[in-house]
Order: sequence, then structure tokens, then C-alpha cells
Amino acid sequence: MSGDTPAVAGAEHSAVDNRRMLIFLVILALCSAFAFQGWRTLLNNYAVEVAGLSGLQMGLVQSLREVPGFLALGVVFLLLFIREHKLAAFSIVILGCGVILTGQFPSFAGVAATTMLMSFGFHYYETLNQSLILQYFGKGEAPVIMGRIRGFTAGANLAVGGSIALLSLWLSYSSLFILVGGVAVCGGIWALGQNPSSPSAPRQNKGIVLRSRYWLFYLLTFLSGARRQIFVAFAVFLMVDKFGFGITEVTLLFIANNVVNWFLSPAIGRAVNRYGERSMLTVEYVALVFVFLGYAVAQTKWQVAALYIADHVFYNFALAIKSYFQKIADPADIAPSMAASFTINHIGAVILPALGGYLWMIDYRIPFVGAAALACVSLLMSQFIPLTMRKAE
Repeated sequence: MSGDTPAVAGAEHSAVDNRRMLIFLVILALCSAFAFQGWRTLLNNYAVEVAGLSGLQMGLVQSLREVPGFLALGVVFLLLFIREHKLAAFSIVILGCGVILTGQFPSFAGVAATTMLMSFGFHYYETLNQSLILQYFGKGEAPVIMGRIRGFTAGANLAVGGSIALLSLWLSYSSLFILVGGVAVCGGIWALGQNPSSPSAPRQNKGIVLRSRYWLFYLLTFLSGARRQIFVAFAVFLMVDKFGFGITEVTLLFIANNVVNWFLSPAIGRAVNRYGERSMLTVEYVALVFVFLGYAVAQTKWQVAALYIADHVFYNFALAIKSYFQKIADPADIAPSMAASFTINHIGAVILPALGGYLWMIDYRIPFVGAAALACVSLLMSQFIPLTMRKAE
């Protein structure tokens, strides 16, 4: 995979190289956040109010949304023909096109098809984004950079939330989807003309890379994906379907959530370096057990809104999984391993939302109790990370 830098070589590259890549990644992250957060903000209300989707159909849509993540290994083969940063830019264009088209097809089939298009762009971009961060920035820098970019992303989410809250008073769902998707298309086209890679960077391993010594990284990634998709599929749907949240309330909640994460995300990246991956993941998983059980027993809008914000705060701790991998990995394995990890992350994600949709029809609490159980398993597995793995090299 041409033009990619191993993790240990981050310090070997000039400040100009790293700064150019950082600017490139930040701009793509902002474009992705604007389109994807806009899509998320609008989708549940659009699906219920315009497309008339049921809980089961929403579960199926969310399962289909994860199919491109399951197929993230395709990145490995595409990188045989196109450079990594170019594919990242093109993925943002695809993401934006999928969002634009969502508002044009108000039916179950239309929402499902456009969701998959959007998702191919989103998941391929995320795979490449994480790969480039781990390659271009050293072990001490990478968690901080991931935290900073998540902070920028929260700021972009805040901007799109405020924009939708205001513009929804005048614009239709279709126009709003065009607006937020168009930002990503424009940003992706700009990025296609950039070359932030370092010409002296050694090549990454080509082809699929799966190594037994990475087993804990694979397992934590799998559990994270399975648990996270229950939240993605049903947390906001719970608010709309059971607690009667309107689009304005959902948007205001997203705004409040992103204000919190705007300030906390950079600090979380620094905390990973200070306290170590095992400690950070332990805190995350203990907290998530209570968060998911809270969803199952919440009685008021305020309770479920607070749980939603807490969920996002602790989810940011998951960057410690990537930081842990960077410390144990062969630098040449990073790009193909990121593609493999996204496929592993989405094994359960393809199945669980549809299964959760079925269980929702029996009792909406069941998916959330299941997610709490997965958090318990993650807590147990995270204890296999060595306590000696603290400060970055």
C-alpha cells in the first residue's frame, strides 16, 4: 500500500509531513461528521414520519448499514490500485452522495438502499482514517491525535445540529439531506486533489493480515462492535418511539452531547497515555454496564437523554483499543489490520440490529440488557492487557 508510514516512523517524518497529513485528516473528519451526523439526526424522524418504518424495519435498515463495515476487508484489495489517502477522499464523496439521496426515496427499500451507499463511504473512510493516524503519528502522539480529531468531530456535529434545528423550520427533509450530504461531496472532491503522504514512507504489507498474537485486539474489537450497534440501532429509536422525542428535541440532545464531547474528547486521548489502556477500558466497560441497564429501566425523557450523553463520553475511551494495537503491532501490519478489524467489528453488527428489532417487538428492554451483558464480557477480556503497558514509547 503505497505512501504509508509505519507507526514507529512517526517521529522520523518531518513536522511538515505530519502537519500536512493532520490537516488532511481533520478536514475529512469534519466533512464526514457533518454528513453522517446530519443523516443520524434526521433519519429516525424521517423514517417514522415520512417513510413510515416500523421498529422491525428500522432494525433491518441498521443491519444493512453494517454490511459495508463487514466488507471493510475490501479496502485491502482496493489499495492495490489506489493510494490510501485518495481512497479516503473518494469514500467521503460516496458518503455524501448516499446522504443526499436518502431524502429522495421515502420508503423502506429507498432508505435501505441509500443507507448502504452512505455506509460504504463512511466505513471505508473510517478504516483509512484510523490506519493513517496510526501510521503517521507515534505511540505517544496517536491517542492524542485521535482525541483531538474526535473533539473536532464533536464541534462539527454541534454545527450541523444547530443548523438542522434552525433550518428544519423552513426546509423539508429532502433539502436538509441534500445540504448536509453536499458538504461531504465538496470536501471529498477537494481532498482528491491533495497529496498529504510522505514520499519516503515505507510500504505497508499487502493482502489480508491476521496474526494469532493480535487475538485480544480482535476480540475487544468484536465485542465493541456488537455492543455499539445495539446502541446505534435502538437508543435514539427508543427516544422517538417510546418517549415521543420530536426532531427538535433529538437535535437539541445531539447539540448538548457534542458540547460535552467537544471538551472531553481531547482530554480522553491524553488520559490514555497517562493511565494506560487497561485502566481506561476498565472504566469504560464498568460504566457501560450501568448505562445500558439504565436504558432498560428509564422512565423519563431526562433520564434517557442523560444516559445517551454518558454513553458517548465513555465510548470515546474505546480509542484505547487502537492505541493498544499500535503498541503491539508490527508497523507494516497497520493498514491491513485496520481493514481486518473493521470486518471483525461488524460480524455481530450485521446480525444484532435485526435480531434486536425482533426482540424489541417482544420487549424493548431486551436489546439493552443484552448490550450490558456484552459490556461485562468486554470488562473481563480487557484485564488481559498488561498493566505494564502504560506510557507510550
